[in-house]
Amino acid sequence: MIPTAFARALPAAGLLLAVTACTQDSSSPSRFTPRETPTGTASTTISGATPAINIRLTINGHHVAATLNDSATARDFAAQLPLTLSLRDFNQAEKIADLPRELSTTGAPEGADPQVGDIAYYEPWGTLAIYYGEAPYYDGVIRIGHMADEGPEQLADADEVTIEAAS
Repeated sequence: MIPTAFARALPAAGLLLAVTACTQDSSSPSRFTPRETPTGTASTTISGATPAINIRLTINGHHVAATLNDSATARDFAAQLPLTLSLRDFNQAEKIADLPRELSTTGAPEGADPQVGDIAYYEPWGTLAIYYGEAPYYDGVIRIGHMADEGPEQLADADEVTIEAAS
């Protein structure tokens, strides 16, 4: 009887070994090596703080509504507006631009899993990142806002963006 039980357990053990051998080692994440999103999320809303800030992006002559969240990084970015920035494509998922100065990262999470339409600050490079495609979690990405649904479509072919406070 023991050989029969062993014979039944052997395929299951082989399957377990195959599945665990195919997992990605994320012990050294970087800008180019994504890692899984950590459990638990940090809130960027501060009790008693000012509400979100409405902004407008002008991309290829189209106006796109967006909202900045209530974080120190987003407020510091808003203080620099209006801005006209030259865009560079990165990874066929985001447009990045150099900012006039680094932004505050007080209270910011270690990283983020950006979504299509997100506006973020990439702290290691001091750049603004605006996502028009899917991107994985990266350390150093700080979400500061989100643009309306039509924004990502306009952004894919853009070389320049003007960002200003919405009136």
